[in-house]
Amino acid sequence: MHATGPANTHSVFNQSAPWVNANLLATNLPLLDALRLHCTDLPLTGLAALGAEMGSAEMQNHARLAHAHRPQLHTHDRFGQRSDEVEFHPSYHALIGAALRHGLHATPWARPGAAHAHTERAAGFMLFTEADPAVLCPVSMSYAVVPALRGNAAVWADWSAGLTGTRYDPRLAPFAQKSALTMGMGMTEKQGGSDLRANTTQALPDGADAWGQRFRLTGHKWFFSAPMCDAFLVLAQAPRGLSCFFLPRVLPGDGSAGRNGLRIQRLKDKLGNHANASAEVEFMDALAWLVGEEGRGVAQILEMGSMTRLDCALGTSGLMRQALTQALNHARQRMAFGRKLIDQPLMRNVLADLALESEAATALSIRLASAFDQRGANPHEAVMARLLTPVAKFWVCKRGSAFAQEAMECLGGNGYVEAGGEGVMARIYREMPLNSIWEGAGNIMALDLLRALRRADTAAALADELAPARGAHPALDRLADALPLRADAMTDEAGARRLAQDLALAVQAALLHRSAPASVFGAFCASRLGGDWGHSFGTLGAGIDFDHLLARALPA
Repeated sequence: MHATGPANTHSVFNQSAPWVNANLLATNLPLLDALRLHCTDLPLTGLAALGAEMGSAEMQNHARLAHAHRPQLHTHDRFGQRSDEVEFHPSYHALIGAALRHGLHATPWARPGAAHAHTERAAGFMLFTEADPAVLCPVSMSYAVVPALRGNAAVWADWSAGLTGTRYDPRLAPFAQKSALTMGMGMTEKQGGSDLRANTTQALPDGADAWGQRFRLTGHKWFFSAPMCDAFLVLAQAPRGLSCFFLPRVLPGDGSAGRNGLRIQRLKDKLGNHANASAEVEFMDALAWLVGEEGRGVAQILEMGSMTRLDCALGTSGLMRQALTQALNHARQRMAFGRKLIDQPLMRNVLADLALESEAATALSIRLASAFDQRGANPHEAVMARLLTPVAKFWVCKRGSAFAQEAMECLGGNGYVEAGGEGVMARIYREMPLNSIWEGAGNIMALDLLRALRRADTAAALADELAPARGAHPALDRLADALPLRADAMTDEAGARRLAQDLALAVQAALLHRSAPASVFGAFCASRLGGDWGHSFGTLGAGIDFDHLLARALPA
């Protein structure tokens, strides 16, 4: 008998190496082309640095750790005193610190009047989302609150420097002692949800001071985003009706006044978005200051809602891009049935279809951001910002979950595995539904579209928007001919979702005609507009140039 060692039963091979240490901007040709279309003179140095940082192994590991180690609520300290603090993993602070350092919370407000500030910030938001979207919740809200917060000039004067600061400071301290400040919001209550006028939180007058009319708030919020922010915009019922209020965590002064009457009851146990803390809170005689006109709280925060809805479209587009990248990276390495997955005809169809969807989402989202840049001086852009906000939020976010599921399927079982947070595709899949729900789900967006259509100039503005692509493809021409009339005549709520879909597809096609190669535009029109689109991804028809679509989606 000859002694033998143990058999080698576990040789690991035919597994794809992770996508890591790649510049997320340099490899994203659709994003680069969208930026060139809308802002040819935009310097890309800052975005390139952000793309390199977000694609790094270090940031990918921070994203993993921030999700694997969820925020922990501490309602009391060890002596029994109320503390109401949320503890985050250090990786959360590293991520949000990077977001503030790159100005994703404040670029347009830190550089008032700068050209393309919203568009540049939008591109950065998308790049950051590819690494981790969860920590961007307070970043997005800090960006969005500014137009509303200016309704209280005294508060804005005191807080503007901190809200545009780029040196992240996680401490719970008086605002004047911090290098940067973040803001959240509290709108919805358990009995009302999207019906904000059903809110019951009460605001009683409590005099006035340097920040204007002061109130004491008693009530609750069912979803209170990012409870460790320095202050919040909240809605409450004042004597003259539902009003908007500024509520700081720490009372103004040198800190001796203590913390405000904000009690964190519990953190939400959510499907995804695990790195971010979402809370249920109670207001116990909390001090807050009126923002805007009493009784017009909903009107005061409408601008905030439009900007967070922009971020929902941007965030979903960024997640699509990362899901597509993960699928392509895997398919280029994995062997099956004697050849690479990416060489298999069915897989090529799926990946090319996903690439089309991702590029169209990017084009529409960046177009919306560019409208935000120009709407103050350009009437057409003002109409398009109002029209495309619910359209992009509805369609891009609605497509996100199906996109993530298909991309996950490209990885097979490996895509479904969490692996202690290393399963990027699983994290994306859990994250995708959030942007569709947050800031108003599909029906709310469809109703908002109907409100936007009541403007007399909407149909004309839509016709102007589609005009550069007229004559480029017969399917787009047919849709472009019908849409302005449909927009003018639309009064039936039941048809609003279909109209939002068709508006999104038409604008996406027109944008691809201007920014993408002809093969991309032709494939999009043939599949999405020409009646040759199946009911799932991977059903592109004959004649589509898969080689070009796949090479463009992720250059080798």
